[in-house]
Amino acid sequence: MPLDRRSFIAGTASVSGVVFATNATAQSTTFNSQPSKENPMPQPKVLLIVGDATETVDTLYPYYRLIEGGYQPVVAAPEKRLYQMVLHEVKPGWTITKEWEGYSIQADIAFKDIKPEEYVGIFFSGGRAPEYIREDEDLLRITRWFWENKKPCASVCHGVEIPARAGIVKGLRMATVAKCKFDLEICGGIYVNEPCVIDRHMFSGRTYHDSGKFVGPWIKALDAEREKMS
Repeated sequence: MPLDRRSFIAGTASVSGVVFATNATAQSTTFNSQPSKENPMPQPKVLLIVGDATETVDTLYPYYRLIEGGYQPVVAAPEKRLYQMVLHEVKPGWTITKEWEGYSIQADIAFKDIKPEEYVGIFFSGGRAPEYIREDEDLLRITRWFWENKKPCASVCHGVEIPARAGIVKGLRMATVAKCKFDLEICGGIYVNEPCVIDRHMFSGRTYHDSGKFVGPWIKALDAEREKMS
């Protein structure tokens, strides 16, 4: 559907229900995962764990793959509110990651309100968010429930800090960004520098560049879980 020229000049334009800010003062697009009459979200539900400064591609790649696969992605965070995502990339000549603001995303549910038995799987997104949300006791409780009940779990980049903090990685082979190798190993995990690492019901990748390698196998595991529940 083409953009409405008058709306675009006025500062906003809408395509299929997503509002794009086009003026100089509004730089982000808000992704709202709430269902609507025009586009009701299917069952079953899968948790997507985020917080402020969650990485944009880490988050949106599995979000849309879940919808494509017939699942309802439920964005979960410390509070039910709007969160700012970021873009992470190492600039040429830099040795550390450069951060830019990305899109915004609306959390559907707060960690404290999650009933894990209502979901078939969980995804731990990356970015800087895991550094602080890993101390949330409700998130740790939820993480342990998914692991102990053998539900398909997935992690990318800094997302590893959450299962590591939850104490479920001892002896577990996982991929993560190299700078998080210490976080994984100090908690008893085994660092593997590969784009897709599958150990039991944990699926992991190093960064969003690996999304095309490990997210597909995780979704196949969700399909198997859905079959068991049907």
